[in-house]
Amino acid sequence: MAANPLELTFWAKTSGTWINCLTVLLGTGTGLWLQDRLPKAMQQVITQGVGLLTVFLGLTLAERMLPVRVAAVDGLIVGLVALIGGGLLGEWWEIEQRLMVLGEGLKQRFRGQGRFAEGFVTASLLFCIGPMALIGSLNNGLQGDDRLLLVKATMDGLVAIALTGSYGIGVGFSTLALLIYQGGLSLLAGLFAQGLLAQGLADPAQSPGLLVATGVGGLMILGTGLNLLEIAKIRVASFLPSLAIAPCLLLLAERLGWAVS
Repeated sequence: MAANPLELTFWAKTSGTWINCLTVLLGTGTGLWLQDRLPKAMQQVITQGVGLLTVFLGLTLAERMLPVRVAAVDGLIVGLVALIGGGLLGEWWEIEQRLMVLGEGLKQRFRGQGRFAEGFVTASLLFCIGPMALIGSLNNGLQGDDRLLLVKATMDGLVAIALTGSYGIGVGFSTLALLIYQGGLSLLAGLFAQGLLAQGLADPAQSPGLLVATGVGGLMILGTGLNLLEIAKIRVASFLPSLAIAPCLLLLAERLGWAVS
């Protein structure tokens, strides 16, 4: 029997996020410890391995938008419109620059070194974008079920080891983004558990809006992987508004009477 979200304690709603933050911090600490003990070539191989896995994960998630259709338009086109529209908004709002400035501010405040800001931004995007962070946080807040976030926490901790070898301690400060994003989602899910949010999450796998948002998020994860492999320099943070635009486009289509499936 599912737990009543209104009866869950603060810890029950957010436990997965706190554990996720702990694993990232442990991974960062391990990465710092190994940083001076592993040859540069080995550190680079670890980062490249994470980059390759990230590219694969991004491609896998991007496929989620393919089955979606809006009238006679494929979900791929909807995702493209959302991605470009969100990217333009992100550039207008200067999201990438603002995050880098925030990272540089943290670097100066805590006397960080090296590629601190880049590590903070890269790790924050990688750990927060994707269906595991979204659905896991909502499950945690609605049902007190943190199993999905525990799996994600294990993965993030291992990835943090590799990222820290390249970027340094800035990776650990991505826990601030995790607390705000995952913790905020979990708490909001509990607050609105009796509203439309809880009803709409009865079967997330069948939600066209979530599928397209997941696909767009997959393309952003793909961009992060290409950055890790130093194949390209994609301003991934600028595309963050796309995650909200994608489901809004489908909602607008439904309001206009178009068939969405």
